[in-house]
Amino acid sequence: MTGGPEPIGAEARRALERELADLRSEREAVASSLHSDGGTGDTADQADELQRATELARLDDRISRIGERLRTAAVAGPPPPGVVGVGSTVTVRFADGTAQTLRIGEVAAPSDQRLVTADSPLGRALLGHRAGDTVDYSTPDGPLSAVVLALKAPDDTAAGADERPGA
Repeated sequence: MTGGPEPIGAEARRALERELADLRSEREAVASSLHSDGGTGDTADQADELQRATELARLDDRISRIGERLRTAAVAGPPPPGVVGVGSTVTVRFADGTAQTLRIGEVAAPSDQRLVTADSPLGRALLGHRAGDTVDYSTPDGPLSAVVLALKAPDDTAAGADERPGA
């Protein structure tokens, strides 16, 4: 990781903006349901009100974190050429000899098995590195390492755009 604000790819920015819009709509619905009974009611009504207030706090927190992430990404600009950043497609070789091509993203997508979030141990380890670098990261089973074999920059759709050591 670079230590400063992390750049963000266009696809990740769009996903965060969509999530932010959805969260704001959900927050509006939850907020409008608070205090709708004028403060009267039984214990079950009070428990439901408390649950909605807790949900509102959770939504506010996530809205704040996404808003801050989008603001800092705007300051950071795109990742430097040849450096792993959010939105990069990275081919890595693991210690067991297997290689896998992964995308570094902001938002986990259950249907995308190739996506590694930037805040995961492997994602954090890869950010800021170049092809040829070895990265170390921790897992519940212990420390692991991987070698960055190649990377494609965010929004780079040109064939042969991989950055390879010595190329």
